[in-house]
Amino acid sequence: MEAFYRTHNYLLEHTTSPVRRQLMDEIDWNDRLIGIKGSRGVGKTTFLLEYAREFFGKENRECLYINLNHFYFTERSLIDFVAEFRAKGGKVLLIDQVFKYPEWSRELRYCYDNYPDVRIVFSGSSVMRLKEENPDLSGCVKSYNLRGFSFREYINLMVGTSFPSFTLDELLNDHTKIAESICSEIKPMAFLHDYMHHGYYPFFLEKRNFSENLLKTMNMMLEVDVLYIKQIEQSYLPKLRKLLYLLAISAPCAPNVSQLSKDIETSRATVMNYIKYLTDARLMNILYPEGDSFPKKPAKVYMNDTNLMYPIRPMAVNHQALRETFFYNALHKDNKLNIGMKNAHFLVERKHQFRIEESLKGKTNPDIYYAVEKVEVGADNIFPLWLFGFLY
Repeated sequence: MEAFYRTHNYLLEHTTSPVRRQLMDEIDWNDRLIGIKGSRGVGKTTFLLEYAREFFGKENRECLYINLNHFYFTERSLIDFVAEFRAKGGKVLLIDQVFKYPEWSRELRYCYDNYPDVRIVFSGSSVMRLKEENPDLSGCVKSYNLRGFSFREYINLMVGTSFPSFTLDELLNDHTKIAESICSEIKPMAFLHDYMHHGYYPFFLEKRNFSENLLKTMNMMLEVDVLYIKQIEQSYLPKLRKLLYLLAISAPCAPNVSQLSKDIETSRATVMNYIKYLTDARLMNILYPEGDSFPKKPAKVYMNDTNLMYPIRPMAVNHQALRETFFYNALHKDNKLNIGMKNAHFLVERKHQFRIEESLKGKTNPDIYYAVEKVEVGADNIFPLWLFGFLY
């Protein structure tokens, strides 16, 4: 136990990152079992440590961070550890890499039922379906998603500003005034392409090669977050990697499932399952016509975020694909998106048609909203694309 406290204090002292204020404030920390899900690389470990630093501080033994990937837990049960932690005055246990521990959901449920004075916050992969695949946790776990930096968070970090987020309704009703207010302080368009290239994942702050780091992260998503959690044999990894590559170089696209099944030498049903796993791992995003959903074939497949588009083909990134991917990723957190109609790219919340453009030439359709890259401040149904990066 003492070794874990030493590690906890060391990490608090040496791990720093901007506090993810919006999610930190959104979570009800009084809940006794909280799951923080997110894709690899978005900063789940750092988020747990920032919570410990903000609410407890260093040397406070009421809060402890542990990693269940530690060899210690090969011979010691989590239940016994929680009992000892509680006996020594512990109140909040922060658990990382929970899926590496056998029977983790059953033991968390035991702790929830038997140690009501201990609050547990654990992190997990976005691939994990906490309630659907872990019935032990039904009715007791509160789940939250940690995403990569929004464009707003990136600007606040780069410039030292404190711009708030806005809802989609706020943008639809008052986007010109909101954009003018922001542009009176900074020039957001000057940051947009840097954000698209490297602003989504927090490790761009580290003094390492971002693209190489992201490429390693993507491989870990496949090898651990997909193969390990979904219990797929390692021998199928090359098929999964090839599928991701084929989709990535053509995204956004309507996937030809029959051709993809030939290319990676597997069945159509397996291709569809793999696309779903890649989506769960936050490597891809899938877009359906209104009313359709998995296991039907999606109308389009996108990369999850613009940063992921660069490591695969850095010299051949399609700029229209970047714009659409940025828009999809920015709205996906709190809004329902489907394939658009009437020459629109997206249908948002079943009623708003959006078309994504680099610039506008000629007449516009009054029934469509336009999100335009080369517009700093819009008017009427013409929006600056960058402003949708302020939705979270």
